[in-house]
Amino acid sequence: MQRIFLLCLIVLMISGTPLVAEERPNILWLTTEDIGPHLGCYGDRYAVTPHLDEFAARSILYLNAWSNAPVCAPARTTIISGMYPSSTGSEHMRSLARLPDRFHMYPVSLRQAGYFCVNPGKEDYNLAKVGHVWDDVPKKNPWPQLKQHQPFMAVLNHTGTHESQIRKRPHVWKHDPAQAPLPAYHPDTPEAREDWAQYHDNITDMDTWFGQQLQHLKDQGLAENTIVFFYGDHGSGMPRDKRWLYNSGLRVPLLIHVPERFRHLIPQDVPVNGSSQQLVSFVDLTATVISLAGQKPPEHLQGNAFLGPYADPPQRYAYGFRGRMDERIDFSRTVRNERYHYIRNYLPHRIQGEYLSYMFQTPTTQKWRELFRAGKLNETQSRFWQPKPAEELYDIENDPEEIHNLADSAEHAEILNGLRQAHVDHVLRIRDVGFLPEAELHRHAKLVPYDLGHDPELYPLEEILRMADAASRPVPDASSILAEGLKHTDGTVRYWAVTGLLIRGKEPVLAHQEPLRTMLRTDPSPSVRIVTAEALGRYGDDEDLSSAVECLIELADSEKQGPYHSLAALNAVDHLKEKSPSVVEQVRQLSLPDKFSTTRGGNYPRRMADAIIAESK
Repeated sequence: MQRIFLLCLIVLMISGTPLVAEERPNILWLTTEDIGPHLGCYGDRYAVTPHLDEFAARSILYLNAWSNAPVCAPARTTIISGMYPSSTGSEHMRSLARLPDRFHMYPVSLRQAGYFCVNPGKEDYNLAKVGHVWDDVPKKNPWPQLKQHQPFMAVLNHTGTHESQIRKRPHVWKHDPAQAPLPAYHPDTPEAREDWAQYHDNITDMDTWFGQQLQHLKDQGLAENTIVFFYGDHGSGMPRDKRWLYNSGLRVPLLIHVPERFRHLIPQDVPVNGSSQQLVSFVDLTATVISLAGQKPPEHLQGNAFLGPYADPPQRYAYGFRGRMDERIDFSRTVRNERYHYIRNYLPHRIQGEYLSYMFQTPTTQKWRELFRAGKLNETQSRFWQPKPAEELYDIENDPEEIHNLADSAEHAEILNGLRQAHVDHVLRIRDVGFLPEAELHRHAKLVPYDLGHDPELYPLEEILRMADAASRPVPDASSILAEGLKHTDGTVRYWAVTGLLIRGKEPVLAHQEPLRTMLRTDPSPSVRIVTAEALGRYGDDEDLSSAVECLIELADSEKQGPYHSLAALNAVDHLKEKSPSVVEQVRQLSLPDKFSTTRGGNYPRRMADAIIAESK
């Protein structure tokens, strides 16, 4: 009888049927915030990280792990859903969207497989939590509960490396600021050296925390039954890293230790303890933990499992996205292979270093802009304060700081075209809804953004993408495409057509002055009227400027217009304040309530208004 039982158990294991609890691993994620791979085990000689270095020696060290988003909330939203926020309408910082009812967050899948799922710290999702997502445990000491409820999936997060802690003063430096390695894009100033040294100090403190958690795991007798992940939620918290789609904003440390009894869950081409070049990203984590739990990942997931019985083959590309960052509107996408990194900026007329109140609290940011305005930076250091190119291409093997843009290199044209096409294919595959202005994304109240993106009548993505592409880079026949787009029945197509004129500047705007004037008065889409007002206000005559300001101030009243139209209008006003100084006083008089049901966190219209007022002094 015992032999028959063992034979049945082996058959069940081979067939992929979920294993009994004793044969399933616990899964522990030890996570931290705002760090790139600045660890000794990744070759950083300035770093002091003994616990993580020892852990790495017996773990898989992923050299090409990406967060998909270069800021926390969208990055975490990617993980909790296993889907790209650019497909679920949740890409914008501290926004709030809904998943379709037929989808759910990954702890639900794990709980159905018998797992106890806890996350007693930070969540910070741009998707509404529906139903029972996380189980409850004491925040300060979850370990007795974890031992009692096995198998478990636990997320324990450290906040001491966050951007806000880089600039926390007074501070006694453990790392010598004079020895701090600086990237080529940052000026060599005391502020930059101190911020980078403090950043490394915080990582060293985090390393101590990490060692303590491993000791707790061991003390509870759980170490041999638990697969442990370590990762950061996106790149470093320094300016031009956090919030931007460079490798420094997306690349994260990812270490995974698989105990001996579960080594069969590692694919044969992945080292048990050593470095892996495999491209993995946060969108893959959901599928991976479900696979490790012995379950087949749901079909709607957009990531690929890289461990467990349902591991997929290595992927050729990794993808990233950038939307609104706090009060500043932007829109970029990116794709990389193992060596080359392509960035597509759809709003290239916006500078990277636009004033953003939270980022400007960092001393490096303040000093960096001061030196730029004084003309004391070199070309590489100045680029952050200038308009972006529509396309960027970097050889991250030979140019890890991404200084030399190869997009115009004839030698790299084939690589550029291949990654550009990979980007387009990805946009169409996931039905990227980020091409919608944020207000339009939430206008269809009866449809969740994901379903809106899959409705070709409401969201003609192919036509929108064609117009956005013509708007933002010099494609053949761009002028005729944009002129055609001004008459389109779809508001988002018209939005991109006007944006294309704005990007190109004075002559194209004046060439279409009359139809733009009509659109400013009569277009049914407030988003179209906002971008039209900016175009006419910047490049038209005094009458156009007056009409533009009137339109924008009306739409900036968030109490009447809602947060998204208000924020878009204020972003446009920011570019007219020098031509129309009186607009600043009108901004002072606006009604800007503090809370909205469709946003989380701070009042971004108020932040934008405060920035306009502060920057006009």
